[in-house]
Amino acid sequence: METLVENLNTRLQKVYEGGGKKAQAKQTEKGKLNPRQRIAYLIDKDSSFIEIGAFAGWEMYEAVGGCPAGGTVAGVGYVSGRQCVIVANDQTVKAGAWFPITGKKNLRLQEISMQNNLPVIYLVDSAGVFLPMQDEIFPDKEHFGRIFYNNAQMSAKGIVQIAAVMGACVAGGAYLPIMSDETLMVENQGSIFLAGPYLVKAAIGEDIDTETLGGAVTHTEISGIADYKFKTEEDCLDQVKKIMDKLGDKSKAGFDRVEPKKPAKDPKDLYTIFPVEGSKPYDMVEVIERLVDNSEFEQYKQDYGKTILCGYARIDGWAVGIVANQRKIVKSKKGEMQMGGVIYNDSADKAARFIMNCNQKKIPLVFLQDVTGFMVGSRSEHSGIIKDGAKMVNAVANSVVPKITIIIGNSYGAGNYAMCGKAYDPRFIYAWPSAKIAVMGGDQAAKTLLQIQVASLKAKGQVITPEDEAKLLNEIKSRYEKQTSPYYAAARLWVDEIIDPLATRSVISEGLAAANHQPLLSEFKTGVFQV
Repeated sequence: METLVENLNTRLQKVYEGGGKKAQAKQTEKGKLNPRQRIAYLIDKDSSFIEIGAFAGWEMYEAVGGCPAGGTVAGVGYVSGRQCVIVANDQTVKAGAWFPITGKKNLRLQEISMQNNLPVIYLVDSAGVFLPMQDEIFPDKEHFGRIFYNNAQMSAKGIVQIAAVMGACVAGGAYLPIMSDETLMVENQGSIFLAGPYLVKAAIGEDIDTETLGGAVTHTEISGIADYKFKTEEDCLDQVKKIMDKLGDKSKAGFDRVEPKKPAKDPKDLYTIFPVEGSKPYDMVEVIERLVDNSEFEQYKQDYGKTILCGYARIDGWAVGIVANQRKIVKSKKGEMQMGGVIYNDSADKAARFIMNCNQKKIPLVFLQDVTGFMVGSRSEHSGIIKDGAKMVNAVANSVVPKITIIIGNSYGAGNYAMCGKAYDPRFIYAWPSAKIAVMGGDQAAKTLLQIQVASLKAKGQVITPEDEAKLLNEIKSRYEKQTSPYYAAARLWVDEIIDPLATRSVISEGLAAANHQPLLSEFKTGVFQV
């Protein structure tokens, strides 16, 4: 685990370089801060900033030079004591142009804002859509235009949006600051226009410079589009702090929190008690006791459905209900041995009931995933495993209390769904560096694909030797395992971030603090399911 965390930190340092050291040096020469410097200046001193999507775009778009962090630095932090979402374009990455993953990341940040009723601060510095990939970012429902749709929806819901224009803001992107509540601009840097000087010349033959066309003076003194102008970025960010300082408070969800206590058992033990090899058994209770306050975990139905652990605890003072896969081999109520990490009939039934209880009591849910799927075979099928699994999935899907998911190990098949994978709208979803996400494990998938491929080749009359089969198996397994990597998942925003296990308590706590800003808007209903 220490090796995996070291590798994580090394990769993060590479991500933090954005478009590279030369591009960052050019920003400095122009008197501009890079996006991480802007965020560091903006947020409260010694406060937390939970980054979202640092690995967005990781090892994608290599043919065009890559798109580190999806060309956007973003996350949840505190400005003037108010928790908020911050989204900053990275001008060092293709002039802040929007790739497909950039759009997906920005929509995810807006989703976090809407789900948790958090203000948004946009630090704008973008040349607009990356034209070579315009067909993948411009026209569809979840593409670029959805950003502005969300701007309107968020405004109608009373979610504060502030835009600080610190660089280019071009074409369709010009709508974002104008659809925000307040717009700030930096003189001789920020600009807003539907078409830049070159396009204006081509379209109507008019010669005009950037500042006259859409600079800070133009929009604060002539068009009236912007509300404030400033000489420096720091002055602009100071005004954002002043605006945030005066926001009125809103009603909260009212989730229970008491004075936090540190775990009685050392969280650093997580590095040694959790096996990074996905097949080794361990006791999930030992993991939980390193995450919860005073290492106290009150188990629900402790002697029933033992391959899923359910129970109540506190994390950094917040009351939570925990649903976790038990990876050690256990005995069922009938005395049968059950494999760890597998969801059986009784464990699915128990988890569904526990989730309903948490909704009844208004207790947020934390899912700790290390699951290989539901039990298969005639005995499980005849016992109605699909029915019991559907009951658990139903409870997860209809849950109205906030759900936070941490993928610590395997996340395979329908187990990913039942344990609140990305498709089930967790407020936040994180992965340890040991996470693996796929429809099934690498060995099983590779052997299944091998059988299909070998059968196809034999049908064509080809002779396949054992050596050929071994070579094919290794090729398939290597390709498949790359796709199960947490970095592959984080690049595509299937998870919000890859975290050091020691950061688990803090990301859950900040996630619950965010969720507490949004009162529950609906009652818990499950509809129809088989009993």
